[in-house]
Amino acid sequence: MKIKLLILIMITAIGCDTPAEQINPKITIYDDTILSIIDNTATIDTLAYEIGLPEGPVWDEKSNSLLFVDLLANKVLKWNEKEGVSDFITPSGNTGYAPNYKDGGILGANGLGIDAEGNLILCQHGDRRLAATKNNSSTVPVYETLADRFEGKRLNSPNDLTFSKNGDIYFTDPPFGFFNLKTFEVVESELRELGFSGVYKLDADNKLSLISNQVNVPNGIALSTDEKFLYVNKMGMFDGSPKILKFDLKSLENEMLFDGKEISSKYEGNFDGMKVHSSGNIFTSGPGGILIISAEGKLMARIDFGHVTNCTFDKNEEYLYITGFVNNPKVYRIKLM
Repeated sequence: MKIKLLILIMITAIGCDTPAEQINPKITIYDDTILSIIDNTATIDTLAYEIGLPEGPVWDEKSNSLLFVDLLANKVLKWNEKEGVSDFITPSGNTGYAPNYKDGGILGANGLGIDAEGNLILCQHGDRRLAATKNNSSTVPVYETLADRFEGKRLNSPNDLTFSKNGDIYFTDPPFGFFNLKTFEVVESELRELGFSGVYKLDADNKLSLISNQVNVPNGIALSTDEKFLYVNKMGMFDGSPKILKFDLKSLENEMLFDGKEISSKYEGNFDGMKVHSSGNIFTSGPGGILIISAEGKLMARIDFGHVTNCTFDKNEEYLYITGFVNNPKVYRIKLM
């Protein structure tokens, strides 16, 4: 009798339908083809809390960790499964190297990258330069200046960067080092030497060239998978015209890839940091969280993390990592397909 009962239980279990996974209401799908890389049942994990202004996330293969900055605390932090969050490099972006607007409050490092030699590359607001240091924990880091002037004039405050396969570095240079957090405006200062916000290329021979001086508040930056095009987030903070621009790297002409005006009227958030997935889709911070936009400029999905600043993938694009804004000072991750 016991054997028959056991067999009956096993047959019943096999025949039962497993409960369907519930769709995460924070994930909005606009085009079902994106479900090949987005799991709309995935849950959002919170990895870090109470960071002043988290930014610049990059995946470090050497330590299997996420590196990111606290812009307000002037430090680079590290997170991994084993140790959680810990201080990594201090100071990160304001060492006294350059004169800066000390009432601005946004003087730490911002965008981070890791070059082919494993060095950590930092966009330093306070030091107003692109700099490199060893990818090791330190309270006395030694920085090498990669770029700090254009045509003899000191940069504003390099913000975000991306690497080409041959080692060229593209970066943006808005004036956030001169940003007053109390009034939420860029202040006039005699310390500011350039009258524009630049998009630049620093080639492998350390030659700095200007891609554009016509983008109002350029921020996040990324290359298309074939490296023929450069994507730049135009924040639209001061002219009400947020958009993603697409630069042809041969002609340096640009066109609007995505107009963010409509979605900005619905949700809080800025076109800030971005990354390009191996599929060619753009993952960008934007109004309403993280927007996924195709290489053709179509909005494919939105993941509601609230107001966020930037994102990155781990080595195999298993997870997407996200940093929040000052009113949402957390670090998140979500599993991809």
